[in-house]
Amino acid sequence: MTRQVLLFICLLCIDTVLGQVSYTIPEEMSKGSLVGNVAQDLGLEIKRLKSGKARIYTRESGEYVLLNRERGVLLVKERIDREAICRQTTPCALHFQIILENPMEFYSVTVQVADINDNAPTFKKSEMKFKISESAAIGVKFLLERAVDLDVGLNGVQSYELKPTENFALKLHNTADGNKKVEMVLQKPLDREKEEQISLVLTAVDGGEPQMSGTMMIAITVLDVNDNTPIFTQHTYKTTVTENSPKGTVVATVTASDADHGTNGKISYSIMNESDDVGNAFIINEDTGELSLIENIDFERSRNYQINIQASDEGGLTDSCKLIVDVQDMNDNKPEIGIMSKTTVISEDAKENTVVTMINIEDKDSGENGQVNCFINDNSPFTLKTSSNNFYSLMTDGELDRERASDYNITITCADEGVPSLSSSVTLTLQISDVNDNPPVFERSSYEASIVENNTPGLSIFTVKARDADWNQNARVSYILEDSSVNGVPVSSYVSVSADSGVIHAVRSFDYEQIKDFHFRVKAQDGGSPPLSSNVTVKILIQDQNDNPPQVLYPVQTGASVVYEMVPRSADVGYLVTKVVAVDVDSGQNAWLSYKLQKATDRALFEVGSQNGEIRTIRQVSDKDPVKQILTVIVEDNGQPSRSATVTVTVGVADSFPEALSEMSDFAQDKEYDDNLTFYLVLALAVVSFLFITCVVVIISVKIYRWRQSRILYHSNLPVIPYYPPRYSDTLGTGTLQHVYNYEVCRTTDSRKSDCKFGRAGSQNVLIMDPSSTGTMQRLQSEKSILDEPDSPLEQKPPNNDWRFNQGQRPGPSGPHMPYGTHIRWTPKSGTRATGGPEVAMGTGPWPQPPTEAEQLQALMAAANEVSEATATLGPGTMGLSTRYSPQFTLQHVPDYRQNVYIPGSTATLTSNPQQQQATAQQAAQQALPPPQVSVQPEPPKAAQTPASKKKSTKKEKK
Repeated sequence: MTRQVLLFICLLCIDTVLGQVSYTIPEEMSKGSLVGNVAQDLGLEIKRLKSGKARIYTRESGEYVLLNRERGVLLVKERIDREAICRQTTPCALHFQIILENPMEFYSVTVQVADINDNAPTFKKSEMKFKISESAAIGVKFLLERAVDLDVGLNGVQSYELKPTENFALKLHNTADGNKKVEMVLQKPLDREKEEQISLVLTAVDGGEPQMSGTMMIAITVLDVNDNTPIFTQHTYKTTVTENSPKGTVVATVTASDADHGTNGKISYSIMNESDDVGNAFIINEDTGELSLIENIDFERSRNYQINIQASDEGGLTDSCKLIVDVQDMNDNKPEIGIMSKTTVISEDAKENTVVTMINIEDKDSGENGQVNCFINDNSPFTLKTSSNNFYSLMTDGELDRERASDYNITITCADEGVPSLSSSVTLTLQISDVNDNPPVFERSSYEASIVENNTPGLSIFTVKARDADWNQNARVSYILEDSSVNGVPVSSYVSVSADSGVIHAVRSFDYEQIKDFHFRVKAQDGGSPPLSSNVTVKILIQDQNDNPPQVLYPVQTGASVVYEMVPRSADVGYLVTKVVAVDVDSGQNAWLSYKLQKATDRALFEVGSQNGEIRTIRQVSDKDPVKQILTVIVEDNGQPSRSATVTVTVGVADSFPEALSEMSDFAQDKEYDDNLTFYLVLALAVVSFLFITCVVVIISVKIYRWRQSRILYHSNLPVIPYYPPRYSDTLGTGTLQHVYNYEVCRTTDSRKSDCKFGRAGSQNVLIMDPSSTGTMQRLQSEKSILDEPDSPLEQKPPNNDWRFNQGQRPGPSGPHMPYGTHIRWTPKSGTRATGGPEVAMGTGPWPQPPTEAEQLQALMAAANEVSEATATLGPGTMGLSTRYSPQFTLQHVPDYRQNVYIPGSTATLTSNPQQQQATAQQAAQQALPPPQVSVQPEPPKAAQTPASKKKSTKKEKK
């Protein structure tokens, strides 16, 4: 109930306007007990306490109160003993501040600690002894020791009791300092003979709940008569002593007198204070009454002392006085600087009056010695302002620039007004964080560099460099080539810039004759956000290189005409014949030209000026000098290495123009002859090259054409055109071939890579034509059916010896007759080509076996050679064949192989039309002869074409 009343009283003391709040709590509260709701009383929100990191700041030795930010209340942190904190001082209060950050704020809190009755009254001495003369008069007072109760107020000592009360009574007197003077008064005369020793009990009782008490024993010895008491000269003494006085300093001297003599008149002095502060600081000489220091006294601990001094004689009579000692303050304490809250890093774009640090100043001295003034070092953009007594705020007083000063060491000095003045200081280190407020700056306002022409692409020209006064990422510079054009071409096709290093590279090879210089802009951009940039102009000069030879302007050197110069035979020495004029598109010394006479018909007649190119005579012209003089002049530049050009000057030495003209015309004719010869040689070379290329193209075309024809035949269902050797010439029966026919029929079912050859006797393949031609067609149809069956039981008859060739009839490349055997080739779809057995061989001729491909190729080449020999005698329409092979074969007789099958050497044709078959059979019957024996020969290979046989081969393909 008492705590609730005290809490209600403290709530009435809350001062929200000044940012202060006071609470009153009793001492000895348990740990965690509620002191007060500081958030509610100060009008703060819980989230503000959390975000501001609210905490308690105190300068006292211990923290007794805890701030709970979650609830916004103050709690008891540890046991609070009012007597240990304040002793006898009232009221007893705890002072501290609640600090908040972001922004920085503080509030003052006072917690008054109310006393409870937790200490009993105690006496300094457990026993007091008195020696009282028996002659002591009634009413004599004896000063007793007061009881000490550490509690204050009602809980302190309230009353005393003395038992027994037969001879003595207890009397209390209120003193000016609020304490009580305890005296024992004699009520009844003493009688030593009755009672020599008297024992009394003095009890001190406080007013707390529950009451507590303390006792002290009083031993009285009754003496003989001593009827005079000591008397002080003053009832109250006052003196002053400076603090920090050395030990042994005499503070004051008290004096008392006693009218008695002898031992009854001898006075002794003593200090009667119960507190330890007096007893520990002062001592009194019992004989002389001098009060001196036994330790240093401190004004800040106690500003004055009240000392009770007692004078007593040997008979036990006493008197007392009061000595008031005032302590004089000395300036012996420096101001103490406490950092309440501080910031170590601040942005350079912080606004003015931004609070950096809050400090608390305290000086324990008083008066002027305790008046403190604080200041900071000059030349810094900060100021120190006071918000209330002994509280200062360090805040910005101007713009900050990290590039000018990246950190500050701020020294705060506080000095009091004492004499001599004492001061203390503290140094704060403050870092300035960077803001991207500086663009990159190039080392030059513009750049100019040069590069030699004909450089290698990618060559490094030079480097641009920019610096940024900012720090870290804000100072990281990147280089960018700005878009522009040079002669209508983007500058990026000329140069490139390395983004990191600023190195400028040439993208292409430069030509001084095309471009002599160009300029562009490079942008330097930092890595800040937003980025800052600056530009610089770069000019590139192209240096000339001697890469162009001199060019002769005069005399003009062309193949169409020749310039002639005339020199009369009467010309004097130094006669100007002509002047060679040349230029060099290079520049500088690369364009300095010098002239030299390289060759001359007569070097002793002419000279060339080395600087001006003038051709002059160096001697008198004589009649012996030839009319035609040819001079070769070389023009050189001054480059390294030097380049040159030559010019030929034709000079005519004659007195008249006709004479010179005749000589020059002969020279012109010779020159024309040489020119014509050169022309014809070049033309012949061109024609030969054209013919060679044409032949190669034709050969390739023919190869491709044959290959495509073979592919077409392979994929088609049309009858396959049979292969005819070169001697198959006449198909109308008008030629000179003997009527021994050999037919080759090639058939396929899809595969041209493998086939089967079935040899048959010659008698089985001869067409015997009669007027009716019926039997012949039937025979052909029957053989056709047999041929279509690969497994036909038809067997070949043995060779007929009557059809063997004699030595004059053996076939050869150029013989008059060439008999042929019939080849019937059947190629199944999935079978392999099989060749007839030994029974197929032809009699006893010169080729007992079928000719190989090499032999057939040799025969074809021989035939081609004969054709080439007879080319001049061929008439129109013979397709390049000799008359003995095909005297009357023309293109108009070429049959249509899609409809018919022709028999070489006769007019017989196999066709699907019955009428046409009948007419063809009748025509073939007139020329039919008994067939020779069948001989199987492989398909002759295709011989390589020669220019002499191209036309022949082409016609065969068409056939």
